[in-house]
Amino acid sequence: MEDSTESYKVKGERTRDKQAVFESSDSDMGLCGWFLVLFSILLTILTLPISIWMCIKIVKEYERAIIFRLGRILRGGAKGPGLFFILPCTDSFVNVDMRTITFDIPPQEVLTKDSVTVSVDGVVYYRVQNATLAVANITNADAATRLLAQTTLRNVLGTKNLSEILSDREEIAHSMQSTLDDATDDWGIKVERVEIKDVKLPLQLQRAMAAEAEATREARAKVIAAEGEMNASRALKEASLVIAESPSALQLRYLQTLNTIAAEKNSTIIFPLPIDIMQSFMKH
Repeated sequence: MEDSTESYKVKGERTRDKQAVFESSDSDMGLCGWFLVLFSILLTILTLPISIWMCIKIVKEYERAIIFRLGRILRGGAKGPGLFFILPCTDSFVNVDMRTITFDIPPQEVLTKDSVTVSVDGVVYYRVQNATLAVANITNADAATRLLAQTTLRNVLGTKNLSEILSDREEIAHSMQSTLDDATDDWGIKVERVEIKDVKLPLQLQRAMAAEAEATREARAKVIAAEGEMNASRALKEASLVIAESPSALQLRYLQTLNTIAAEKNSTIIFPLPIDIMQSFMKH
């Protein structure tokens, strides 16, 4: 926890140092720059109140404005939300949206560590953390983040086995988030969340995995059936030992079985007689 706090502090100090480079002081404009600024102020005053509509600008709550004066970022950083003033002739500004932006990573064909080709897609949530760096350090922060997310997805999944990709999605997403966040720090981008949406396997591999799973289930079923037969055999052995102690118990069990059969439905039951009884009748 302390290491993560220190890393955030280091990132914050580095971001402030980078931003300070762009926020030049008024003395850097030079004599010609000061002359143009004074001329712009004078022209604005002479054309009042018409020029006031060109000087007042408004940015929304979720936006920030980066003001360029003679090509340099004005000291003070991003302006807004609300009203701010610019000089019509020397100043220009760029609006930066500070809301969280979501985009889908297109399906990427990835060769895993165990040489299996899979198609993986995901979703990334990010926002502009520093508007000055997002404007001054990169041409299009959104497009760059999208391309970097695709490359990072392929690089991270290329070091994983298929089983790890299917079971450790949260760990992969966290690893991607850390990698993207470190890479986009110079652009003023904060990657808030990365999620793996779907992992698509080749059709042949799906059939092979289904066959393997079916074989595993059949093997488990056979083992369970064998264990049941073994338990039943042991119970029958114990029952035979009990019946052997009393010969009449076998006859009673036989009659009970006949009663059970006759109770289910009407049927003809052939009742066999012991040969010993028949021989006694034949003698008479």
